[in-house]
Amino acid sequence: MRNLLYLIAVIVIIGWIFGFFVYDAGGVIHILLVIAVIAVLLSVIRRA
Repeated sequence: MRNLLYLIAVIVIIGWIFGFFVYDAGGVIHILLVIAVIAVLLSVIRRA
């Protein structure tokens, strides 16, 4: 489950970078990035 979470986070970050520099998709990509960062932080906190 943890590997899947990191994979999703990486995909969202790549999509955010792509959207930020190539196509302005609005706030949706930024919201997804925030959700991915929160998910990774929760994973790290729960593991500790």
